[in-house]
Amino acid sequence: MAIWKDDSELFSIAKKELFVALVGDILDKLNFKHQFLSPGIKPLRDDFVVIGRAMPVLEADVFEEIVSETKNPMMQKPFGLMFEALDSLQANEVYICTGASPRYALWGGLMSTRAIKLGAAGAVLHGYSRDTNEILDLNFPTFSYGGYAQDQGPRGKVVDYRVPIELEGIKVTPGDIIYGDRDGVLVVPQEVAEEAFSGAIEKARGEQVVKKALQEGMSTVEAFRKYGIM
Repeated sequence: MAIWKDDSELFSIAKKELFVALVGDILDKLNFKHQFLSPGIKPLRDDFVVIGRAMPVLEADVFEEIVSETKNPMMQKPFGLMFEALDSLQANEVYICTGASPRYALWGGLMSTRAIKLGAAGAVLHGYSRDTNEILDLNFPTFSYGGYAQDQGPRGKVVDYRVPIELEGIKVTPGDIIYGDRDGVLVVPQEVAEEAFSGAIEKARGEQVVKKALQEGMSTVEAFRKYGIM
């Protein structure tokens, strides 16, 4: 049985007591060994932490903002479904986007402003973000390949959202937990989230006991034999 009553309480515990590596270790033991996104996806500021439920967004490259002769009405809609996707964000959700080639920004300052108003937890981009100074001033947890100013408008459209996506083979489904800090971004499948975070909390609290024992002079061999944590 979970030791937290809802997502808000779990995410608060995670921010106070955990770090991403701990949860990744527990997922390894649960045989979920391929859950970290590319190490190229980094926080715009080292102290940013993101944790929330995935709101997956699928992007596609285009080559004009509005195409007059097309068989797909979406091609006549600037940004595709990006505004609808952004407006659908709910409290404690993470906008996580993939599908585009890395030649333009997938996120920016005005998007961050809207996401904050909706109570979103952060943004994770399989590509670049822009308006970096504005995002930093807003203190909105944003993880991307870094800052790149080239606009999405004539280069990309959101074609769907709240659908399963993959980021370099790592599957993300709506409702999975996205957890990121300066050491990486982890996808925690919702079906094992309770077990993964319960195990991580137990390990984190156990590590404090081990740390104290090491500070008092216990050897690592003895500490691992006694506590099974290192």
